[in-house]
Amino acid sequence: MLSTLFNAVREKDIRKKLGWTFLILFVYRIGTHITVPGVDPAALTNMANSGLMNILNIFSGGGLMNYSLFAMGVSPYVTAQIVVQLLQLDIVPRFVEWSKQGEVGRRKLNNATRWLTLVLAFVQSVGITAGFNSLSAYGLVSQTNSLSSFVIIGSVMTIGTMFAVWLGEMITEKGLGNGVSMVIFAGIISQVPSGLYELFKENILEASANEKVNGWVFMIVLLIAIVLVIAIVTWFYEATRRLQMQYTRSAAAYGSEAYLPLKVNVSGVIPVIFASSFISTPQTVLFAFQDKYSSAGWYQVMQQLFSMTTVPGAILYTVLIIVFTYFYAFVQVNPEKLSDNLQKQGAYIVSIRPGKETKAFVSQLLLNLSFVGSLFLGFVALVPLIAGDIWGLNERIGLGGTSLLITIGVALDLIRQIDGLMQKRNYIGFIKKEQLAAREATNG
Repeated sequence: MLSTLFNAVREKDIRKKLGWTFLILFVYRIGTHITVPGVDPAALTNMANSGLMNILNIFSGGGLMNYSLFAMGVSPYVTAQIVVQLLQLDIVPRFVEWSKQGEVGRRKLNNATRWLTLVLAFVQSVGITAGFNSLSAYGLVSQTNSLSSFVIIGSVMTIGTMFAVWLGEMITEKGLGNGVSMVIFAGIISQVPSGLYELFKENILEASANEKVNGWVFMIVLLIAIVLVIAIVTWFYEATRRLQMQYTRSAAAYGSEAYLPLKVNVSGVIPVIFASSFISTPQTVLFAFQDKYSSAGWYQVMQQLFSMTTVPGAILYTVLIIVFTYFYAFVQVNPEKLSDNLQKQGAYIVSIRPGKETKAFVSQLLLNLSFVGSLFLGFVALVPLIAGDIWGLNERIGLGGTSLLITIGVALDLIRQIDGLMQKRNYIGFIKKEQLAAREATNG
């Protein structure tokens, strides 16, 4: 991994892409420190470790603690993506039609996603502003009785969300990695130093003489656990199921060495991001009713269900990860298209007939791989949450499984993209050398 990065920096084109990526992320980091007009972020100090605060901070890179322009991060956009993709499953005929129109249809779906993001961002912004204002004893918003204050704050935060989405698209276009995932990735990484210091301060610096030994043991065990989880998750993300292939037109050239690789975790990190965003959206809307209905039975049930820091909420979160793993596996690998492409290339999976039999085989294989992948992702995300609820651990530790899954997944995708660019460049260089050698031989 380090050698790949070192070699990439030496290449001008890749160095340019890295420069664009860092520049855009730097702009985003500046935005997370620009406070929205009309609010007092200091009023949120006592809620720094609340479940919703922590999960939204994952998507905003700490922007919510400052109640900044990017307080909502890209969470509304991720939720909008989920909704639009679900509506393509024969629910909205127009969306289904657009999904089959290639590049033109993709642009139309992207526009629909942006419009839905605009609506969700405004609703969520007003909701969390009203909720946090109520929880902070009306100290967050300077003019609580003014409806226009909430509209202005919601509008500013919505503009911030759309700008963050645009920055993500610029990363995808000019930089490296998936833009939205890179924004989330950078936000999580930026909070690691402060998070570790808070744990060190809580367990060592502020602990009594008798508790310091336990504090050191806790910190060492935690670091060992993090290293082990990183190693296991990395291994799992890289695990591949190889399908032996045969090419009818060039069997002698490929033979038994040709294979079709399918990741055991076909969906990658997307199910975790989708589930996190999906479960936080109802929370932001519920926050708008915090002042009037906090004691109502229905409200408390909903709060329990859509909070990742409670057992019911953690279970729902895990179920969402499992569902999105199955759903996105078939978005990433379409069995019908894969079968058609293999036929066009004169290739087939060994012992499997081309056509419908290949489609059925790949579909069943995706189901089997998704079963393993969803259980693994759900387990890594759920265990820290349950442990935090049982032993009363810091909520940042509870969300540590989610953060690690996202961070490792995005980092591996980034390394794979850089490696692919390096191989492409070497391949082009090889062709040029062959052409020069041919010219010299001809001229000679």
